[in-house]
Amino acid sequence: QVQLVESGGGLVQPGGFLRLSCVASGFTFSRYAMSWYRQGPGKERELVATITSAGGSIIYVDSVKGRFTISRDNAKNTVYLQMNSLKPEDTAVYYCNTLQFVSGSKLNYWGQGTQVTVSS
Repeated sequence: QVQLVESGGGLVQPGGFLRLSCVASGFTFSRYAMSWYRQGPGKERELVATITSAGGSIIYVDSVKGRFTISRDNAKNTVYLQMNSLKPEDTAVYYCNTLQFVSGSKLNYWGQGTQVTVSS
């Protein structure tokens, strides 16, 4: 059974930083790309960053480029999101995600989310 467990959220002042972690289990972590999404108050869920299975390719949404860094440790089945220079508009629930294709079916897995609040 696939499980994704996020941690590391919290309340931080503008300009501050947080590091989110997502521990995965129930599948061969090193074979799959991993992503972070977020959903702010009254907003749709949006893709923040994606990292390929070996970490060789990474994409970011424009609004976080230069401030956020996604990384992974395949030995620990963990994906990270380092968030620097946080802004109030980064306030959201952040979700860990993996999209897998198994026997012709698309399977989308989500964690429970971790709240990030940027406020003075």
